[in-house]
Amino acid sequence: MNQMGNSKHKSNGMTEQVARILREPNFAFLGTLMKDGRPQVTPVWIDFDNDNILINTAEGRIKHKNLTRDPRVSLSLVDKNNPYSMVTIQGTVVDQIKDGADEHIDKLAKKYLKAEKYPGHSPAIKRIIIKIKPDRIFYLPPRYEEYLNR
Repeated sequence: MNQMGNSKHKSNGMTEQVARILREPNFAFLGTLMKDGRPQVTPVWIDFDNDNILINTAEGRIKHKNLTRDPRVSLSLVDKNNPYSMVTIQGTVVDQIKDGADEHIDKLAKKYLKAEKYPGHSPAIKRIIIKIKPDRIFYLPPRYEEYLNR
């Protein structure tokens, strides 16, 4: 099916519908692989630069260890305005950026918490931006709207 009014859209590119879900404060669930191959899923705040998904984490966390060892990841997001609309992304980590990571988590705190600064800043925690290149994007447009406000 295609994006023109049908129920599913698969693509390697970023559509405006997908970008809207990424721009809004929707939590993403990041899937990585443990050393033994088991999946590990973590809720994360996300950002994007029109081409890549950006997440922010602390160096040494399990998701950081996993994606450093194996750069294949998946993301799943549900639209907060209609939980029956969703985006899933399969991608590859293409960069890990230390410069500007503290400012980036402040930007995400503004998006998700409406706070000027991230309240969890600590000199003991070194932040890092993870840049993910989407390889496949699946979008399910809003549906079942007549049942949402009952």
